[in-house]
Amino acid sequence: MAVIDFGLGLVITIALILIFISGVTIIQPYEQGLWIVLGRYRKRLNPGFNWVYPLISEVIRMDLRTQVLDVPRQEVITKDNSPTNVDAIVYVRVIDPEKAYFEVVNYHVATISLSQTTLRSVVGDMELDEILYNRDFINTKLRDILDEATDAWGVKVEAVEIREVDPVGTVKEAMEEQTSAERKRRAAILIADGQKKAAILEAEGSKQARILNAEGMRQSQILEAEGERVSKILIAQGESQGLRILSVGAVPLDKKAISVLSMDMMKKMAEGQATKIIFPMEISKMLNQVGQYLGASTEVPEVGETLDVEKIVGKAEDILGHIPKPEELRREVEKIEEALVKDTEETIKAGEALKEKAVSDKSDIHIFKTEEEEASAEPEGSQKE
Repeated sequence: MAVIDFGLGLVITIALILIFISGVTIIQPYEQGLWIVLGRYRKRLNPGFNWVYPLISEVIRMDLRTQVLDVPRQEVITKDNSPTNVDAIVYVRVIDPEKAYFEVVNYHVATISLSQTTLRSVVGDMELDEILYNRDFINTKLRDILDEATDAWGVKVEAVEIREVDPVGTVKEAMEEQTSAERKRRAAILIADGQKKAAILEAEGSKQARILNAEGMRQSQILEAEGERVSKILIAQGESQGLRILSVGAVPLDKKAISVLSMDMMKKMAEGQATKIIFPMEISKMLNQVGQYLGASTEVPEVGETLDVEKIVGKAEDILGHIPKPEELRREVEKIEEALVKDTEETIKAGEALKEKAVSDKSDIHIFKTEEEEASAEPEGSQKE
């Protein structure tokens, strides 16, 4: 009998120990527990060791970490009647475990369903282009709407991210055609701008070439004119000197000398191949003079003094004027060369100024970029994403 009592007591002790142990509840650091006793909420259990009434208690564990909820993909009709497939990701966190358990059956399902309807409503009020390049605006608006709605459930919506915006096939093809047309338009603008720059540079180069050619022609004409002037001066001086020598030498000539010169002239004329010879004087008088020269001579007073020649003809300086010496001609040529070098330097400076002006004009030419291009470029980037 004692053995039976001992065994029964042992069983009861073990049962009590097991019942006591079953009341031990360990709450993790990222959790909080809701203690319910016989259908009545008692209190919130903090992380660590907790003991509850065995067999009649229920502990609901609520995870307080940020949770990621996937909003299923759905087709939405935008404001401009473009069917588009949209899905999103919602980041939520339980901040009030009592509300999250007692105010809603399943806050995960409720939040996902609310996100679907809100996403459909927000996207439906926007055009497709706005959806593609205004994702930040959509995310912020969805977060504010969902956070306000889920506040009664003790759930905070930390962020909402649109994961993918995928227009249907026909809309996507139309967008690709629009993108292709926009790129062709921008390419045409770039080509036209390049042609404009090329035409401007070509015209500027032609202008500079004509200026340089004109300057070169002017300098060459100046040199030719100066050379011709010096040449005429030298020729005239030579002729003047020859006439002076002839006039000085002809003063003492008598009829005999003239007759000899006339005969020498006739000899030279006879050496030619002409069949007819015309004499610009009376041949009889010339022959008479020659006869007198060969027969009896006629005395002619001679002028033998140089002073007599200067009295008759005049001084060489008064007749010919100042005859420039080689040194004077050399100095004059050097002055001309210096003037030409100065003109050349001025021409080079003018060319450099024109070149700088062309470069500054080139920097003022910009590629056209309108707001419409920027707006069209952003949808392209969103489409690639």
